[in-house]
Amino acid sequence: MADGNIKDPATEKKDPFNIDAEQAILGAILFDNEVYYRVQSFLKPEHFYDPVHQHIYSACEKLVGSGRTASPVTLSTYLADIPALKDIGGDQYLTNLAMNVPSTAGASDYARVVFDLSVQRGLVRLGSDIVMRARSSSLDDDPQQQVEDAEAELYQLAETGKYGGGFQSFETALAGAIETANAAFQRGGGLAGVATGLNDLDRKLGGMHPSDLIILAGRPSMGKTALATNIAVNAARAYTPVRQADGSIKADDGAVVGLFSLEMSAEQLAGRILAEFSGIPSDRIRRGDINQSDFERIYEAAQTLNDLPLYIDDTGGLSIAQLAARARRLKRQYGLGLLVVDYLQLLSGSKRAGDNRVQEVTEITVGLKALAKELDVPIIALSQLSRQVEQRDDKRPQLADLRESGSIEQDADVVMFVYREEYYLRREEPKETDIEKHSEWIARCEEAHGIAEVVIGKQRHGPIGIVKMAFDETITKFSNLANPERYGGSDF
Repeated sequence: MADGNIKDPATEKKDPFNIDAEQAILGAILFDNEVYYRVQSFLKPEHFYDPVHQHIYSACEKLVGSGRTASPVTLSTYLADIPALKDIGGDQYLTNLAMNVPSTAGASDYARVVFDLSVQRGLVRLGSDIVMRARSSSLDDDPQQQVEDAEAELYQLAETGKYGGGFQSFETALAGAIETANAAFQRGGGLAGVATGLNDLDRKLGGMHPSDLIILAGRPSMGKTALATNIAVNAARAYTPVRQADGSIKADDGAVVGLFSLEMSAEQLAGRILAEFSGIPSDRIRRGDINQSDFERIYEAAQTLNDLPLYIDDTGGLSIAQLAARARRLKRQYGLGLLVVDYLQLLSGSKRAGDNRVQEVTEITVGLKALAKELDVPIIALSQLSRQVEQRDDKRPQLADLRESGSIEQDADVVMFVYREEYYLRREEPKETDIEKHSEWIARCEEAHGIAEVVIGKQRHGPIGIVKMAFDETITKFSNLANPERYGGSDF
């Protein structure tokens, strides 16, 4: 057995690999198929350097994964048509692998060596590509773009242990779908994604699913920032980390949340969240209009929220590329299960988009959708609505009201609107001298008081419709209605 890490002038510049480690883990699996289950969560065929070893591990994966035995005898049938295996001994090579196992006790260590060397080969290739691209000095290849592209590729390598992507079999995709269904079943048949913490909304959405781009839109003062913040805090509070067999951390519930606040400062957002949990209006907290009892409630709320896995970036004027780079860094450092962007129109695209705002927004929405798939997390992006809403008698938003709606509507998996009739009613007060109209107006205001609607205008994976919920304007808090049947709610 040869060790590919021996340095001499002929091999020093070759990719790092260790044939002994590859043979050891394959032999351990052939000797005891239970070994496969100890390494299958992180070790994949593409991590092997030798193409023959890739074929052998892939065949073991199929056999053991389907409940059959992987042995030199069974493997020889599946690998009979591989010329490279015949060149190194064919059936005898497989037998030697199983017979010359150093120890199955160290199988996980052999697998880790193979995996780590695969990552190192990815780093070598990535480093070479970075050097070659930097030396080309093309006027059209912006250095900042090179940095962002390199960070994206480095993130992909850190996340998957492999360089680049590629096709996956339907069998693999099907296994992922079954895992998603099982996650929903384990939660009592409720949610497969991250819960919003708002029961009626969760029932309609089935949770927020990884790789989904969720657009949350509304006119100013409707409460879209409040709703997004409420959802972010609910997800962070519910976060329950579980360590996997390969040492990685996975959320059993909730999520680590990243929030890009391009309009409000982190301090202002924190003040809103503190108001929500203490029950004391944020304007009173800012003015210091509180007594000792209020202060104690604020302190208790702060203690509760202190360790939330919620990370806020309030840098203004970010480009979609800069936002993506920061999100990747956050996931690499702390993990990430949900990303919130407040709001979409404050992001900028690349210089290529020029002065065409529609083209720029298209680039931003395409970039956000691609980022959601890359990070495998749901992204909630807030969006403004055009003023045409105000011109209609029924001011409940529609898809056509989205600014630059073509690209936003097309790229989003879910489009939701926040609508509060109370906001508009308060601005339509008739003259008190018209007693009948004024009385009718008061009755409508009382009926609409504290009620908000989330209008689901598009959902790829489920129904559209209206979800009614309670909204406390003084502390900017959305919550479940005590008796939702009383207020209706509908599918379109």
